[in-house]
Amino acid sequence: MTHEILSEHRTIWYDKPALRAIYTDYYQEIVAQCVPGRSLEIGGGSGNLKEFATDVVSTDIVPSEWLDAAADAHALPFADKSFANIVMVDVLHHLERPVKFFAEVTRVLQPGGRVVMLEPGITPVSWLFFKAFHPEPVIMDVDPLLDGALSSDRAPFDANQAIPTVLFGRDRSRFEAAFPNLTVCSKRWLSLFAYPLSGGFRPWSLISAGMARGLLQLERSLSPLIGRWVGFRLLVVLEYTPTVSSPDGVIPVHVNS
Repeated sequence: MTHEILSEHRTIWYDKPALRAIYTDYYQEIVAQCVPGRSLEIGGGSGNLKEFATDVVSTDIVPSEWLDAAADAHALPFADKSFANIVMVDVLHHLERPVKFFAEVTRVLQPGGRVVMLEPGITPVSWLFFKAFHPEPVIMDVDPLLDGALSSDRAPFDANQAIPTVLFGRDRSRFEAAFPNLTVCSKRWLSLFAYPLSGGFRPWSLISAGMARGLLQLERSLSPLIGRWVGFRLLVVLEYTPTVSSPDGVIPVHVNS
């Protein structure tokens, strides 16, 4: 079933110019946040990042002919310090145990490497939309730092759209305490109008590609002012700083990226 969903999304991607216009804007934002070097795309889905960046290894939870490998974010099948960037679009909120993923991040990222994540952002406006029209739940009282064994019967597309907002909002201090070598260097609210009007990866769209591009231009001006209240997306960038032990505890070792 998971492979069928990826195939359906790939078909919709090529059939919806408005969707491609919006995601082109997303990917350009993401690539601008990456540091030079090899990138790992987790949850590659339709395999679109390679249209916007070079030296990319694209993966998803199940194998597909347009991806390079199958990989579970909880246990990445890559060597230590393999990548300069980890890029994810709509992945974190699907993870059962985010803490296992972030432990993997500190293993496979090179010093000064980055994690660039685009996720659902829960704001007063988006919460109403997601609750009324989106099949994935929004459970704000989740503990995103809970650890433990993975469920054997959990489906890969099970989700809680609140996880990114809670983790880098209410529970940000807990995250920083748990992963002191992962610094939140950017957090931005995006997607005020164009994304919900496009229908996302649904077959329908209320706007054309030209309208989408016009709305995206308007959003660039409005997002810093009102994104926190009306945005539908959260763009988070983490930077990995390796640590060393000392008699006084753990000390970050800063590197030039």
